[in-house]
Amino acid sequence: MKKVENVVFCKVDDALSILSGKWKASILLTLIYQGPMRYGELKRALPNITPKMLSSQLKELEDEGLILREEFAEIPPKVIYSMTDYGMSIEPILSQLHDWGINHITRNSQ
Repeated sequence: MKKVENVVFCKVDDALSILSGKWKASILLTLIYQGPMRYGELKRALPNITPKMLSSQLKELEDEGLILREEFAEIPPKVIYSMTDYGMSIEPILSQLHDWGINHITRNSQ
């Protein structure tokens, strides 16, 4: 960490601000492990998320460059969401965080 004039700049805060929210990590892990998906497939994979929340979280992840939204000129319209190469760089971190969460739950249930 870099300390400047008694202020510590922690880049973990910056990273967490991108992943903040109840659903972003779940969306990313779903796309990482299940591959590209349509909106309806994501909705079924995350049954407790509301359509409005899914749409907003997907938009934010797309704006951050973590996921790609591809539109296909078909009738009915087809949209596929997938991970970008940049987005895939977060996979080891999310995987370790997931494993830590499992260990934490196991530890607390003993």
